[in-house]
Amino acid sequence: MKENHEVQVKRNFDESFDNVLIFDYDKAYEEGTVGAEELIYSDGRERLSLNGKWRFHVDVFDSAIRGRFFDEVLKDRQGRDIPSDFSFETWEEVEVPGQWNTVRPEYALYEGTSLYLKDFDYSTLKGEEKVFLRIGAANYECRVWLNKQYLGKHVGGFTPFMFDVTHQLQEKNRLLIYVNNTRKSEAVPSLNFDWFNYGGLTRGVELIKVPREYIKTFKLNLVSDNQYDKLELQVELGGYIGRARVCTLSIPELGISRELEIDNKGKVQAIIKAKPELWSPDNPKCYQVKLKCDEDEVTDQIGFRQISTSGHRILLNGKDIFLKGLCVHEESPLHQRSVSEEDIREVIREAKTLNCNFLRLTHYPHSEKMSQLADEMGIMLWEEIPVYWCLEFANPTTYKNAQNQMRELIKRDNNRASVIIWSIGNENPDTEERLAFMSGLAHTVKEMDDSRLVAASCLIDLDLYQIKDRLTEHIDIIGVNEYYGWYFRDYDGLIKILDNSHVDKPVIITETGAEAVSGRHGQADELYTEECQDAMYQNQFKVISKYAYIRGITPWIMYDHASMRRMSTIQKGYNLKGIISNDRKHKKLAYYTVQEFYSKY
Repeated sequence: MKENHEVQVKRNFDESFDNVLIFDYDKAYEEGTVGAEELIYSDGRERLSLNGKWRFHVDVFDSAIRGRFFDEVLKDRQGRDIPSDFSFETWEEVEVPGQWNTVRPEYALYEGTSLYLKDFDYSTLKGEEKVFLRIGAANYECRVWLNKQYLGKHVGGFTPFMFDVTHQLQEKNRLLIYVNNTRKSEAVPSLNFDWFNYGGLTRGVELIKVPREYIKTFKLNLVSDNQYDKLELQVELGGYIGRARVCTLSIPELGISRELEIDNKGKVQAIIKAKPELWSPDNPKCYQVKLKCDEDEVTDQIGFRQISTSGHRILLNGKDIFLKGLCVHEESPLHQRSVSEEDIREVIREAKTLNCNFLRLTHYPHSEKMSQLADEMGIMLWEEIPVYWCLEFANPTTYKNAQNQMRELIKRDNNRASVIIWSIGNENPDTEERLAFMSGLAHTVKEMDDSRLVAASCLIDLDLYQIKDRLTEHIDIIGVNEYYGWYFRDYDGLIKILDNSHVDKPVIITETGAEAVSGRHGQADELYTEECQDAMYQNQFKVISKYAYIRGITPWIMYDHASMRRMSTIQKGYNLKGIISNDRKHKKLAYYTVQEFYSKY
């Protein structure tokens, strides 16, 4: 674990306006970037939630960093009062988690910096305990100060990150968090994407307490050898000084209580005989698991299953499956990006009602609560990072960013049985730079986790009318996005593509769809009517079902969703391809066509 990076910047009261005259005012706060390496296993631990009321202010000109508001300097060297451009106590109150876009109408389309401030008490630490600040997600760039000390920054809007705050905590504390959702060309995602750019602390903030030697990583999965009788355990301790000698793994329902030796690097790797009841959507069996290493202990609910491919087939626990799914964005009518547990349960219940066994979580990591509830309720998941459309594929910083987001997602969800696919991107041009970028991501995934499949949603070669993308050599499942019946009004091209394609791996139609205004009716050839959307689905299903190498479908999309790219008088800022309205009150005709088609599998 890296030490916190504390930046000391000289304050010159005689030149107090210098900050408005320079461009690199924030250079000192580019250091101390945290990522996957700083994450620790956080489930089943003692924690203090900092969610709830926070003070908030937009900061259009980055004045807080320019003027070092976090120093809270209110007097000069002679002790005289000086004018100030900040007043924390009078800032408006907002809820965290949340997004600033819904705080006031004037913030709805705001892209830039905003500030969150929280005062809280914390009891004195005992002995050698450590405390970590965990932020579930902040879109997009985040910098953090605790008690006037700079902790560091994080880049990426959808994955958790952590800071060791052991030495900064006091009985009375002030936490100041800078969040900036400005779109940038070098970012992941980049400047252009088809969802709403919510800004803020969109997931929870909490403090997690651990002993000096603590469980940093914990992964437990079924060994993928088609025998279904062994578990593989991987553990790494943080703060290791050689005090802990063994870890004890307990799974009472399986009669397992094993002491396992820790090596001199603070790691445990072991194969454990077990015959668990296998997890599946029809039988989402999870076991209570406890891991204890000296004074540290974590608990989790873990399911055991094997996912693999053989030729064109996708196999769950050795049995051929067809992935019946839908794409879904993380957006609810009441909570927008900061979805609640009940919002997520509603999505999964609706998917099950549609006879789905699978959801494609697009186009970024969704809340960790989604995968936890998918384990419990029985739905398989495709999880994705926002390597979306065009990025700066030749930029090493962009690659490092994407790779870190992938690692953070895997470390967060590596014990979730429902997650069967890691996706490394969506609809990217087949260039040399992109091939190097994404094949590198595929290698990173396989190096970290060989118990799941790697996929990407690829483009079609419309010159050759084939599924043709060099990236397919590096992934396990080929995703294909096609919109025949909508952007291309007939289906001849789709038939030609599927006839001409000779693939040796499973294919999933990861996107297809058409837009419809809820309640608008007309002829099947009349755009934006429910009949037009429904006809597209019927024709797509009729064509797709004839090709044995297609082993799943995730149409675009379950719900209409906000997107500022959609500017017509019909769309009004929404992508209307949902088979359910954005307010979740109206099911379009295509809903019932999907439900009937999936009932046959």
